[in-house]
Amino acid sequence: MTGTGPAMPDGSPADANPHGAQGGFTLIELMISLGLFALIAVAGLALVDSVLGVQTRTAARLDEQGALARAVYVLTSDVDQIARGRVVSNGQELIFTRAAPGLGGAPVEIRWMRSGDALVRMVDGRTQTAVTGVTGVSARFWDGGWQPGWPPSAERGEDWPRAVELTVALGPRGNVRRVIALPTRPEAGS
Repeated sequence: MTGTGPAMPDGSPADANPHGAQGGFTLIELMISLGLFALIAVAGLALVDSVLGVQTRTAARLDEQGALARAVYVLTSDVDQIARGRVVSNGQELIFTRAAPGLGGAPVEIRWMRSGDALVRMVDGRTQTAVTGVTGVSARFWDGGWQPGWPPSAERGEDWPRAVELTVALGPRGNVRRVIALPTRPEAGS
């Protein structure tokens, strides 16, 4: 006996391969394991791609929500600071004059309206885009009942409504409705 370990009944070493081949994986076993690793890698890549897609859509939605919140804030601030003069609307836009305390100057004319697919704010002729993706804008006015435009008659041209409702249609994203109470109009000469 030449083996170092225990011997088989025929005298060959116990750790010897009966076919004389070396131990290891067969080609088929290797191909199956590589195929499984490839499937796991593809599934992992699809998962990462899905997570990145959700992150991109969420970031875009948050940007839209932020722009809408800023627009509503600015609109509310404008109406809260209505200063003097007339409030005019045909139901599709809102025109009024607001105080300009931060600018230190005279009150400025503000116009909120839809231009193309955007809600825009015009300040003394300069246009600022507030929200994009707008499919419609409508304004109503409360004065004991809702009015589709303001002033309701020529005799009431200098009167202010008690509240303004502005509805912005955003297509499949829905509508945003904001109702803002107007301050009491100062008496003439005050």
